[in-house]
Amino acid sequence: MNNSQKAKIAVIGGSGLYEMEGLTGAEAINVDTPYGNPSDAIIVGELDGVSVAFLPRHGKGHRFNPTQIPIRANIYALKSLGVERIISVSAVGSLKEELTPLDLVIPDQLIDRTRLRENTFFDEEVVVHVGLADPFCSDTSQIIHQSAEKLNVTVHQGGTMVVMEGPAFSTKAESFMYRSWGADIIGMTALPEAKLAREAEICYATMAWITDYDCWHETTESVTVEMVIANLLKNVETSKALLRDVIPCLPRERNCLCQSALKDAIITSRQQISDDRKKELAPITSKYLS
Repeated sequence: MNNSQKAKIAVIGGSGLYEMEGLTGAEAINVDTPYGNPSDAIIVGELDGVSVAFLPRHGKGHRFNPTQIPIRANIYALKSLGVERIISVSAVGSLKEELTPLDLVIPDQLIDRTRLRENTFFDEEVVVHVGLADPFCSDTSQIIHQSAEKLNVTVHQGGTMVVMEGPAFSTKAESFMYRSWGADIIGMTALPEAKLAREAEICYATMAWITDYDCWHETTESVTVEMVIANLLKNVETSKALLRDVIPCLPRERNCLCQSALKDAIITSRQQISDDRKKELAPITSKYLS
């Protein structure tokens, strides 16, 4: 089968979610990209008759810290396989009392506090300014919310996620500052994933599972790796059950703006872009730079 026809839906698994059971006819695919190798082989199979690609964000065995994740390679590889929707599964800290550990948040906004990551495919020859006012796909997010309610998961629709560089957790001063901004949760991996997915015209939504209260909370201990993993593992089976319900409910055709994000975003004259660069970017830009 041609790589471009493998799967329309992808799941990127975060800490604790390194494999996805229940896929039939699963095969491991290694995709070469101009940005190096993805985090791991991409597992492609069928779930209730729907082709799905699964990629562990940190690699099996959790080999990549948040800054080192080859995010451009990951998104490029998924796009090369024909992916149109990404559901990200992430561990996050809560910045609000009412958002408690083990709750699910489906964020609709982001604040970028990363500093060291490559965050665009268009860093040579081509200048592109995609719209990111609404960084998550509302259509995909709504279906996740509906499935969570159906399965009686404690879910919060909407919210602002701060994405920090890591790998260290926040200082108390930073945590209180983010709370003063009105942010709801904090994580380390939604960016530049969301930006790159938008550049690739892929719908992107996040299942953000709360594992801790960061370090601002006065009556609970500050976040530790043990705390994160313990609470995350409690939600792994819930995550998998939720994914099994969400994926068959996703429409085959998209009606959102994600699918045309590049339409008016490429500002560079086509004559200034080399054939080699057009070929390199073809999985992402072929309908605009052919």
